Amino acid sequence: MKLLSVNLGQARAVPYTDNPEGVTGIDKRPVEGPVRVAAPGPKGSAGSGLAGDAVCKLQHHGGDDQAVYAMAREDLDAWEGELGRPLANGGFGENLTTHGLDVSGALIGERWRIGGEVVLEVTCGRIPCATFQGHLGEKRWVKRFTERGAPGAYLRVISPGEIRADDPIEVVHRPDHEVTVALQFRAATTERTLLPRLLAAGEALHPEVLADARKYVAKYGA
Repeated sequence: MKLLSVNLGQARAVPYTDNPEGVTGIDKRPVEGPVRVAAPGPKGSAGSGLAGDAVCKLQHHGGDDQAVYAMAREDLDAWEGELGRPLANGGFGENLTTHGLDVSGALIGERWRIGGEVVLEVTCGRIPCATFQGHLGEKRWVKRFTERGAPGAYLRVISPGEIRADDPIEVVHRPDHEVTVALQFRAATTERTLLPRLLAAGEALHPEVLADARKYVAKYGA
């Protein structure tokens, strides 16, 4: 398992973003590195966990629990076959493009060591938006991405440090439950009846996801 590329984005004005300011950092490109990774701060007031990476719509993106976004190269390759066009590393707006790691099959609370210093913890899957659809330029993209159910993973920073392309990735902790990123994504999108199962992941879940699951259980039961 290794890190194929570290991808950073600059704020760019585009016609398709749902950001009222008209700019987005979704167009992320590989950099040589090294890149500093650290917890950025609370959502709403802080952006990316990677130095030099732009996050433009802070109410929905960035912050400690969405500090880093990872996507498996294997998933990009599968989409290349379906879309009939190449997808570069960073093409889905991911900060980390990985190889040999089942990102959407990772457990909530799973921890990865990247290189010698950085440790990240999986919190939730990525929910597609209009900006993502506009960036890809594919009709019905939000629905198609949701139906595939392989959203990639958001992560929080447990131990800061520097990372670069070709760093090894090691899974250093796997929690004792069965709540994967893919399961959490389905519960949040197409199969709301799965929400009670997410509670097994506890506080490792993104706080908004945990609150949603608790609200569902309070209303409908487990």
